[in-house]
Amino acid sequence: MFSLILVGLLINKIGFFHQQTSDDLTSILLYVVSPCLIINAFEEPYSPKRIQQFLLTLFGIILFYLVDVDIFIARIVFGKIKDTALSRVVQYGSVYSNAGFMGVPLASSLFDSQGVFFAAASLAAFNIFNWTHGVKLFQPKQNQLDHKAALQKVVLNPNIIAIVCGLLLFSLSIKIPFVINQAVKYVGSVNTPLSMIVIGNSLAGIKFSRKMLNSKILLALVMKNLFFPVIAIMILEFLKISGIAFYTTVVMAACPVAGIVVLFTLQARGNPRQAITLMSISTILSLATIPLVFAISKI
Repeated sequence: MFSLILVGLLINKIGFFHQQTSDDLTSILLYVVSPCLIINAFEEPYSPKRIQQFLLTLFGIILFYLVDVDIFIARIVFGKIKDTALSRVVQYGSVYSNAGFMGVPLASSLFDSQGVFFAAASLAAFNIFNWTHGVKLFQPKQNQLDHKAALQKVVLNPNIIAIVCGLLLFSLSIKIPFVINQAVKYVGSVNTPLSMIVIGNSLAGIKFSRKMLNSKILLALVMKNLFFPVIAIMILEFLKISGIAFYTTVVMAACPVAGIVVLFTLQARGNPRQAITLMSISTILSLATIPLVFAISKI
């Protein structure tokens, strides 16, 4: 699958990929293709055991965010940094994974529709915390996103809508009409290859230098790519989550820094250099750290 990232790199070097093309494809992947993939994953006969595993997995992920985000680790380690812009970038980046853009394609590639089924739990938790705690990090205190606006961001997210619709289809054993079902399958099937190609294209435009790194960025990289995924493994094992639900959630937690950290930084009128550095290096390192975390989860 990582060979598809190389395809994206090559396409960029040839000159076929322009910034507007990348932005448009990213929007299509996140708001059209990914929801179709999720709905398709839920179109299976109802199973009480599977829905129980899904809810238990969702609980475990929420517990992971509560432990990592605000209470013990990220805020304690990075909250007192004098550089406010750097503080919020590393706090956000050390915790929030690229769940939708990279996690779901990985889950689909490794575990097929069952992987996407349980990946939806991680995606739901990500959207809940991202549009509440995550966005709050980048808002000035006098301009905090109000609760109603935050709730709208969560509820109206196409992936959350797809998860809710999928759970209804699954719980009530509703079958989508054949023509619509085929269209949903075809659209969802392009998720993995197109996501990896877009990621490869993004990486091709990065120019690295030593000035991009500092001790806080390096610490955030270690925490995001290795430390926090290991904590996720411990929480999942404590809750006795196993099988595909366990491994899918581990892969989702091991994904690199969420790309939306750059968007949040721009919206806060900050310099995106540190956010781009953190996201880019985290993505490159994940080519090695995701297999490493996956191996640790099997010990």
